Amino acid sequence: MLAKDLITEDVPPLKATDSIEKASAWMDDFKVVHLPVLSGRYFVGIVEEQDLLDKLDPDKRIDESNLNFITVFVKEDQHVFEVVKTVSDHNLSLIPVLNNEDKYIGNITLAYLMKVIAEMSVVSDQGGTIELELNANDYSLSEIARIVEMNDAKILGSFITSHPDSTKIQFTFKVNRIDLRPILQTFERYNYRVTASFDSGGHDDDLRDRFDSFMNYLNI
Repeated sequence: MLAKDLITEDVPPLKATDSIEKASAWMDDFKVVHLPVLSGRYFVGIVEEQDLLDKLDPDKRIDESNLNFITVFVKEDQHVFEVVKTVSDHNLSLIPVLNNEDKYIGNITLAYLMKVIAEMSVVSDQGGTIELELNANDYSLSEIARIVEMNDAKILGSFITSHPDSTKIQFTFKVNRIDLRPILQTFERYNYRVTASFDSGGHDDDLRDRFDSFMNYLNI
């Protein structure tokens, strides 16, 4: 999934000639703390709510207010994982999307990005999660997948976390099986160190209710 597939029409961009007051009102209306600013179809930057609050003249235009624009964006053909990283790295409530001609084509809100992630199979499909700790040199995805498949299961998704100042890594993955006991026993038999495991039995509904409640809060 690419950035252009994630664009919504929920939050409009500001024009550089709009007032500080309008920018503040829109942030309140659309429940965001950032808004993109355009000059024609070209992206100027992102204004942040805190920066607006420091301005004493709400009637003044954005382009006359000496704002500290955040010049962060993603291109239309960037993958959703790159979008997530950019939003996270800069702690944004939305991210502008530019086309290959550097023209603004829309934005992706954090709320919608979370919804898309929640609907990915690695999150939404039933199954269990396992965490392994191993030496970086010993890591082999094919070997781990083979052990999982020996127990009639498949890996739905995974990620690696590196330990600071250590050669150890943590490999976290989700499988399409709720009962993890046979898989865990096989890993132990192969001398893998299992640091944690979580089956989704009885927890999926609770997690879905929490996510839905959070999404309802964002849409207030």
